Amino acid sequence: MDGIMYPASLVLLALLAFTFNQSNNTKLALLMLLIGIYIVYSQETGDTATDWKNDMVKSLDESAEDYSKSHGTEGYDATKAKEIVK
Repeated sequence: MDGIMYPASLVLLALLAFTFNQSNNTKLALLMLLIGIYIVYSQETGDTATDWKNDMVKSLDESAEDYSKSHGTEGYDATKAKEIVK
């Protein structure tokens, strides 16, 4: 986040958390705190939810590829499927 957007978002989340806490809505106040923690964490470390998702998708893709190679199923072939059905 550039410039004023990072501190402004944290101030907004703090105000929302305070307001939700004053109105006895603790679940939303905790949600605002968790979002604030995520913003600070992603700003400081550079890790984002998108990076986590991409790593997970890459891991699943590699795992599926290894599984298909070990079981001799290199992929789906529509022509072979048509031949089997005939």
